[in-house]
Formats: sequence, C-alpha cells, structure tokens
Amino acid sequence: MGLLASPTMNSSHSPLTSQVMFRVISGRSVQAARLLAPRNAVLVEAVRGRKSRTDPVAKSKVGRIKVPPPVDPVEMLVLKERYSEYELIMRALRLEFKEEVLRKKYEEETGSQAEERARQEEEEHRALINWNDEENLRMLKARILRVQKEEEEAERKKMEAAIQREQQLEESIRLREKEILQLQEEAKNFITLENLDQRIEDALDNPKNYNFAVDKEGKVVKRTVLQ
Repeated sequence: MGLLASPTMNSSHSPLTSQVMFRVISGRSVQAARLLAPRNAVLVEAVRGRKSRTDPVAKSKVGRIKVPPPVDPVEMLVLKERYSEYELIMRALRLEFKEEVLRKKYEEETGSQAEERARQEEEEHRALINWNDEENLRMLKARILRVQKEEEEAERKKMEAAIQREQQLEESIRLREKEILQLQEEAKNFITLENLDQRIEDALDNPKNYNFAVDKEGKVVKRTVLQ
C-alpha cells in the first residue's frame, strides 16, 4: 500500500488519534473524500499492485483448485453463432468504412488531379492554338512570297520568250532578205523570152561535158570526149 500523508499532520497526536484519522480511499471517491475529509485527517489512497514471482501464495488460496465453470452446449452453440454473426457484421462495417474512406480520398485526389490535368490540358490547348496561328501566319507569308516569286519568274520567262520570238522573227526576216537578194542576183542569169535566142547560141558555142568520173578526193580523173 502507498501512503499519502497530509501536510497538516502533527507528530504530537497519539497513536489512537492517528489510527482514527487514517482513512483509506480508492477509486472515483478520491476527490470527494479529499474535499469532505477534516483538516487534520490523513488520507491513504489504496494502490493495487502486482505480486512478484517470489511472493508466496495467499493463505486464503492455499489448496485451492481452479475449476472452470460449467458450459451449456446449447448456449455455447448460440454464442458461437452470434459471435460469428457479430464478426461478419463488424467485418462488413469495417470494409464499408474503409471503402468510404478510400473513396473519399480517391475522389479528393482524383478531383485535384482532374483539375490539375484539366488546367494543363487547357494550357496545352491554348499553346497549340497559338502555335497553330503562328504556323498559319508563317505559311501564309511563305506562300505569298512563293507566289510573288512564281509570278516574277513567269513574267521573266514571258519576257524572255517574247524577246526570243522577236529575235527569231528578226533572224527570219534577215534570212528572207538575204534569200531575196540572192534570188535577185540569180535572176540576172535566168532565161527569159528576151534572151532565149542569145542563151541558145551561147550554149552551142560553149558546150559543157558533164560526163566525167571523180576519185575519192573529188578530182576529175576521167572525162569523155564530146562527139
């Protein structure tokens, strides 16, 4: 037993008075007993301890044989069935509560993740739209520049073709003029009604022999004699 002595205890009290003033209190009445006890009383609080292995058996328990209480089989069967039902119900409730907690946690995490994912998708979508607009503008500028170059190239080819046609026309005119001059020059030796008699006499006076042979180099090697 542990003893709690009041600080108001006087050593001059007799043993009888001390025995009367000792009061054992325990449990929930400690505070009430302290409030209702007289000022000179000594309050002793009962402290329950555990026996050590070397403590002897209490005198009241010497020779005592522990006998388990009798068990009714029907009652035991009913208790087992009820306990099984209790276990099933508690397991079901435990699983239900666990599922609810996990579902709430998943919804919270999924909700926050969904918001974050939606925000990221929105930012990515906006970035893609901006990139698409920039790419369309770049392609438009490149297409305009390409069309301008193609128009300039077509205009240059058209001018070159016109110049080439003009040059060809000039060359053709020059050749025609040359041919005309040559024909005019050759026309001086043409046989006409006016010089027909003169040309016949010239041919008779100056006969030409076209019956001859030439070698590989084009030299006349043999000529027949006119009869």
